[in-house]
Amino acid sequence: MTLSPTRTISLSVVVALVVFGLKFLAYRLTGSVALYSDALESIINVVAALVALAAIGVAKRPPDANHPYGHSKAEYLSAVLEGVLIVLAAIAIVNEAAHKLMNPAAPGQIGIGLLVSLGASGLNAALGSFLIANGRRQRSPALVADGQHVLADVYTSGGVLLGIGLAWLTGWWILDPLLAIAVALNILWVGWRLTRDSVGGLMDEGVPEVELSDIQDTLTTTLQRLTTGKVLEVHDLRTRRAGPRTFVEFHLVVPGEMTVEEAHRICDQLEDSLRTKVEGTQVTIHVEPEWKAEHKGFVVRSR
Repeated sequence: MTLSPTRTISLSVVVALVVFGLKFLAYRLTGSVALYSDALESIINVVAALVALAAIGVAKRPPDANHPYGHSKAEYLSAVLEGVLIVLAAIAIVNEAAHKLMNPAAPGQIGIGLLVSLGASGLNAALGSFLIANGRRQRSPALVADGQHVLADVYTSGGVLLGIGLAWLTGWWILDPLLAIAVALNILWVGWRLTRDSVGGLMDEGVPEVELSDIQDTLTTTLQRLTTGKVLEVHDLRTRRAGPRTFVEFHLVVPGEMTVEEAHRICDQLEDSLRTKVEGTQVTIHVEPEWKAEHKGFVVRSR
């Protein structure tokens, strides 16, 4: 099932509130510090979902005089904030675990508390997978980031539940905070990757090598089909991504005797081919005569 980004993130807010309620109930039933820290992280999920909802609302605005390339980079700001929130959650978990290391104690009503928390984690796992799948289909960094954040919460909850379960079976309550710290370190890694990818988008990082190779192959194949007997050159190929949109710019060297009409037709075909290959592509082509060739990039020899 595919929902619009706005509806998807709205669903995330509702589920995040339900999950927080269940985790807080588990804490109240048991008095477990680990479950309390798990509930605190769920509050961050609610805040992150609300921020992502606002970012998607801004990102879908059309280009205007002050933002001719649109507002899609707002999603990266949301993803960066979510990465920071993940890091803060991990620090909060380590802090709570450190206190429990000093004073390990057996919580009450462990059985019912674990069942309630397990149900909340199941909801989170389903939501996180749905957000990531939907975000990748719609090429929405905010949705993917929110999904990764939710799954990070699932890993946290899994570590907490495992720690409490093992401690319950063995009576070694120090296992609870030790496993919580291990999970927090994993969450820090998730937060770092999420923040790094988002900052790359804000810094106009080029598309991945695989996608760049697809773009070059598409250009070569299209030019060979359209320009029989002519030699052309493509150089200064540049790419960047802003949310669901990919920007492609390059210089196209054509024979000096080629008419403006024919050059324009070739550019139109190149743009159509790239948009078919990479959804949401915006193409800018600078046409130059053959004496401007720089003998770099790649040369297309028509068959």
